[in-house]
Amino acid sequence: MARSELGAYLTTRRARITPAEANIPVTGHRRVPGLRREEVALLAGVSADYYVRLEQGRERTPSAQVLDALAAALRLDEDGRLHLFRLAGLGPQPRAAATVDRVEPSLLALMDAWPHNPAIVYNHAYDVLASNAIADALFHGWAHSRNLMHVVFTDPAARAFYRDWHEVARNSVAGFRLNHGAASGHPRVRQVLTELLEGSAEFAELWARHDVRGKALESKRFVHRDVGPLTLTMQTFDVRAAPGQELVVYHAEPASPSSEALTLLGSLTATARQKS
Repeated sequence: MARSELGAYLTTRRARITPAEANIPVTGHRRVPGLRREEVALLAGVSADYYVRLEQGRERTPSAQVLDALAAALRLDEDGRLHLFRLAGLGPQPRAAATVDRVEPSLLALMDAWPHNPAIVYNHAYDVLASNAIADALFHGWAHSRNLMHVVFTDPAARAFYRDWHEVARNSVAGFRLNHGAASGHPRVRQVLTELLEGSAEFAELWARHDVRGKALESKRFVHRDVGPLTLTMQTFDVRAAPGQELVVYHAEPASPSSEALTLLGSLTATARQKS
């Protein structure tokens, strides 16, 4: 039987926990850098045979109690635990509204009221559904694509635009993996996944790691062709009126070079709009 997504996820998580982290004494030569299957089983309080069946895809319906024990044994964070439950069919399923790609007019008006804060709304597939003027300017008018995953992995200019491209790439795939777990049957999510697996070897390599990570408060460093380097804090919010949509707002430290660059970018954008 082919290994399930659940089995593959357990295997990759097991490989990343060292015996020292799990307080397991090491004796003799070890063939694996992480934990052995029987060690995970012992930590989780299940039989080794049962755990082997989980990894091999011969057992696909563990109980919530078993999943909690595995999450603790594998030291999963909240995003990882949520993903584990979803893969086992015990996580919350997205509501029908999650497939709606219409952005509420009130949210659009709010975004437009932030002339110096790039703001975007995207869906589970990382399609940008809405963006304000300064976000359009930051992302060069979305000339390559309005899908953030395509921007990162298929735009030749991405490695210059994102100063920390490798970190951005890892985090993007981990976030997309979490979204995929929430809406794996969504046609657009599946389409973007197929396109990236076929079109980017680097995406495929990162996808095989099975890392999951939700969006959090973080900084991103850009190099914009018109205003130069920017370091922006990024905050992400769930759009409660449309489950599956997320609002991302970028902010520069007051009186910083990045704030000055954003102000300049806003001025250039306003001037360009007046001329058009």
